[in-house]
Amino acid sequence: MIEVDQLSKSYGSTDAIKNVSFKVEPGEILGFLGPNGAGKTTTMRILTGYLPATTGTARVAGKDVHSESMAVRQSIGYLPEIPPLYPEMTVEGFLHFVARIKGVSAGDRATKVVSAIERCNLQEKSDVIIRKLSKGFRQRVGIAQAIVHNPPVIVLDEPTVGLDPRQIIEVRNLIRRLAGEHTIILSTHILPEVSATCDRIAIINRGELITTDSPEHLVAKLTGQGYWVELAGDADRSIAVLSEIPGVTRVEPVAGEELPEGHTRFQVTTGLEDLGGAIATQVVSKGLSLFELKRNRASLEDVFINLTTTESAVDSPDQPIPPDQTGLEQTDTEPADEENKA
Repeated sequence: MIEVDQLSKSYGSTDAIKNVSFKVEPGEILGFLGPNGAGKTTTMRILTGYLPATTGTARVAGKDVHSESMAVRQSIGYLPEIPPLYPEMTVEGFLHFVARIKGVSAGDRATKVVSAIERCNLQEKSDVIIRKLSKGFRQRVGIAQAIVHNPPVIVLDEPTVGLDPRQIIEVRNLIRRLAGEHTIILSTHILPEVSATCDRIAIINRGELITTDSPEHLVAKLTGQGYWVELAGDADRSIAVLSEIPGVTRVEPVAGEELPEGHTRFQVTTGLEDLGGAIATQVVSKGLSLFELKRNRASLEDVFINLTTTESAVDSPDQPIPPDQTGLEQTDTEPADEENKA
């Protein structure tokens, strides 16, 4: 559904993004992560037709972003970090207005508006003036305007920023419901949201794509599996028994643990395999006393920090977009990329 090949954007001698390549399959949710100034918003603006690339190609729903820009825009629903709302309009009136300017035919407009309202759970707020809505409901209206024309691709930039925990859960569930029928790119700094929402993750740093993988496999691939194992008996023998298990790469006793006399806790590191069952079987078969076996894995935050802090990120100065090149969704006028804000 989305194909990005060797995409680059330069401003003079400064590269905002460099040779970025990735694919998003139909119905998939891709989390797009990176530090401030890494190039996330630049990439998303190119995909949505608001910025031209310097080199490389991008295709959305089979259409080239450069040569078929208007067709690409019609195939995309875009929610920027600040929802592009008109606060003095009612929810339903605003969505009718958006549907009209997005080219929805008069005969289909009412049906599409009702569908967007229902999918975003806005039925009770359809006649309410937008400025009277809470931030969570305004965010839902922002998503509704992105999907009112039923596009195959949805691009969401920080959709849960500033929301309370209950509102975050509601927006997260809404995004999950949209998956399958729509292909979604989700840019966010809230890493737990990525784990809970996205099928795959793309991490970008200093304008270069570092990796693309599922959250689970990315954590396992970069940090391995790990287990805490508490055993009773001779520590040296326990280490030898645990080290015999195929796939175990390291066994270390954990110092400073307050345990019963004769007990030792070990940190057992493995590869990608899930060896919990093998560890339990080995320990019992060798006559050791097992008191605890608990998985210990790094978090997605650990992986993100590991991949993006080897070198300090350099802010990329995105240029302002001329008003005549933007649509309704483009509301910011600052000359700097939204990622570069403090």
